[in-house]
Amino acid sequence: MTAEKLTPKEQEILLTEARKALETIVKGERLEPLILNDYSDTLKEQGASFVTLTINGQLRGCIGALEPYQPLIEDVREHAIAAATQDYRFSPVNPKEISMIEIEISRLTKPQPLVYDHPLDIISKIRPGLDGVVLKDGIRRATFLPQVWEKIKEPDEFLNHLCLKMGLPANTWRNKKIEVFTYQVEEFHE
Repeated sequence: MTAEKLTPKEQEILLTEARKALETIVKGERLEPLILNDYSDTLKEQGASFVTLTINGQLRGCIGALEPYQPLIEDVREHAIAAATQDYRFSPVNPKEISMIEIEISRLTKPQPLVYDHPLDIISKIRPGLDGVVLKDGIRRATFLPQVWEKIKEPDEFLNHLCLKMGLPANTWRNKKIEVFTYQVEEFHE
């Protein structure tokens, strides 16, 4: 991600395209390809995003990418569709839910390795409320966006839940050396 933030207009365009993609796919219609030349350079550059869907503040789907591999506008559109149809924790969004869904987009910085010597160093180095965290152990990997700090405020609990999300015992981060990465997001929503 470049250092410059998205303009309010660019944020609005991303939310509009995410909404359009979500509604089109949920209604079983064909999604038209984007014409990239219609968008700003920032929206055309490679970017990584997560799209979170909620209904009345409750999670309804969340999918994204940690590393950029396609234009940001395409990434947001793809993850809006995936959050609605492919989040294994939920059944696909149905047409009756569309009007209740609120879309949140998080544009990610590139994850940076967190260097630490002892597991308790992790707690002192991550910044609650600011850092998204990725834990990696072999082929297993899981992340929490910085917004998760609103629900899990204590760093040790945050890491415990992240280990559970990865399919490992909660205290894995305390008992063995695992890879830790941090990133930040630019978050906006409808």
